[in-house]
Amino acid sequence: MTRRKDTRNNWITLQFVTKYRYNCFRRQSVIDSCVAGFKELERFGFEFSEMGFPLNHAHISINLPKKYSVSVAIGMLKSYSARKIFDEHPGFHKRYPKGSFWSQYEHHQSTGHKDKEASDNYIRNQLSHHNVKIIDDRQNRLDKYTAS
Repeated sequence: MTRRKDTRNNWITLQFVTKYRYNCFRRQSVIDSCVAGFKELERFGFEFSEMGFPLNHAHISINLPKKYSVSVAIGMLKSYSARKIFDEHPGFHKRYPKGSFWSQYEHHQSTGHKDKEASDNYIRNQLSHHNVKIIDDRQNRLDKYTAS
């Protein structure tokens, strides 16, 4: 039996808020960890478009596979991203000792073909909308000094 590819459009715009509205997304390394957690779900058929992280919440444009409900997908997104953040940034256990990174609040909105570009543009402009500057704390590799 061959499976057919899911060809329907199920684009949804999501917003997640960090617990207690702490400003956790000030550093690029935390944003990268969160994005990596989200991207782990691509193996389940999730398709991502735009992502924005203005300090204490996340905006995501996502195409959900038809076998997942919105609530199940939100649970998967929150758990995978929180696990990745706690693994790569152990100091977050001090701020969140019970291990729950995301608050219970979430907002989701269906996005059609006409609204998708407007939604993606809104997500792209989140940093300027909130007047936020992200600190790039990622370490760069020095290829000149590495052992070969």
